[in-house]
Amino acid sequence: MKLLMIDTSTIVATAAVVDENRLIAETIVNYKKKHSEKMLPAIDHLFQDSGMKLSDMDAFGVVNGPGSFTGLRIGMATAKGFAQALEKPIVTVSTLESLAYNACVYPHYICPVIDAQRGQVYTALYRFEGNTTNSILTSYLSEGVYGIDTLIEEIKAKNEKEEPVLFLGDGLKKHGRQLSEISPKIQLMPAYFAMNRASSAAAAGYQKLSKGETVNYFQAGLNYLRKSSAEEQMEKKQGKIDG
Repeated sequence: MKLLMIDTSTIVATAAVVDENRLIAETIVNYKKKHSEKMLPAIDHLFQDSGMKLSDMDAFGVVNGPGSFTGLRIGMATAKGFAQALEKPIVTVSTLESLAYNACVYPHYICPVIDAQRGQVYTALYRFEGNTTNSILTSYLSEGVYGIDTLIEEIKAKNEKEEPVLFLGDGLKKHGRQLSEISPKIQLMPAYFAMNRASSAAAAGYQKLSKGETVNYFQAGLNYLRKSSAEEQMEKKQGKIDG
């Protein structure tokens, strides 16, 4: 089975095609253009370079959050459009799980951090358990929006044995120095390898696909983890009016 995975959850726009044995093709654009301008042309180039067609896909995957609200909507709309047109299933993958798969052979704790603004990050704490050919991603801290000080406290509480912890994601740009001071065993993944990659999301997505964990285009939804600033402001105004 062939899976096209799309990830527009951050500034990086990336897409990949995989099957059960290999990464067939991948494209990554990490530069100024808007996702609405670069995603479809990137996918088109991906198919041209690989000699495949959209109709060759057995399923479509999309990273469904958390992350950029606008970016997530673009990725989801693209995947839904393909799935509806070709009557194929959709696989959704968490942005944080996808990032963890960048370090799928790392034997200790993995903590993806995505900048959520306002001094907060979208984050979770994972670990791959089992052998490298059949490892399972296990969660030790549920996905959520955390202040950086709260995250540090949670890491210390979960990691009583002070094992190494690997941090990755675009949140390192703002908070990497503070996170590195947790303990001497903290590791920060280099920027080239710390960003979102559709191939990593596809690795997680293909596991779901092989288990039949899919939805149709109508059922697929986004996981923002929190309300937008506009929604929060609207609720505050509404509260003042009601009060």
